[in-house]
Amino acid sequence: MPITNFNIECETKSPEREFYKESYVLLEGAIIEVLSRLDIIRKFRGTQNRKDPIEHCKARIKSSDSMQEKLQRHSLPINRENALSEIYDAAGIRVVCTFLDDVYWVVDMVRNQQDIIIIEETDYIRHPKGNGYRSYHMILQVPIHLETEIHKVYCELQIRTIAMDCWASLEHQLKYKKNIPNQEMIVAELKRCADEIASTDLNFQAIWDMIEETERMTL
Repeated sequence: MPITNFNIECETKSPEREFYKESYVLLEGAIIEVLSRLDIIRKFRGTQNRKDPIEHCKARIKSSDSMQEKLQRHSLPINRENALSEIYDAAGIRVVCTFLDDVYWVVDMVRNQQDIIIIEETDYIRHPKGNGYRSYHMILQVPIHLETEIHKVYCELQIRTIAMDCWASLEHQLKYKKNIPNQEMIVAELKRCADEIASTDLNFQAIWDMIEETERMTL
């Protein structure tokens, strides 16, 4: 399972390790735990000659700068405790799928993990944001087993199609550009593209369903 943008062997003296201290390992653990469970289920599907629903995964631990800015934005004292208990995306995973049905397959697989608590779910696919953003968001509480205790660590999971991920990547880059001329036109064009992508995702799913139905009929 390709996993990018997540380096477990981070520098010992990195700003993130300095900010999160020993809790950095817990955040790593939450990411590894979720990805490992998905990986096992995917491999088991492979033994049954079933399609892999996941194209790739990306994971990251929120940078200390981004976390401190978010704490400040929420009028919270800037410290590790608030970062781990009041902000839910210090550990983040993005799962990119090929088809729409695959997104909801991942959602169901996470729901089936009985010891992972789902704190919050938001379906931005069926109910997109005003700018056209689409993705399925889950806030999880993941159990990390240590020698004598169990820590429950928050982890944000974003699940989307390849097309949605391309759109979100472009929108994210533009968000941080300064003094862009014709910004209103660009925002409107992005919204139009988002709607076209949503339509294309539906068409891709319909085509794949027809292919699968044809294969079942020939068996």
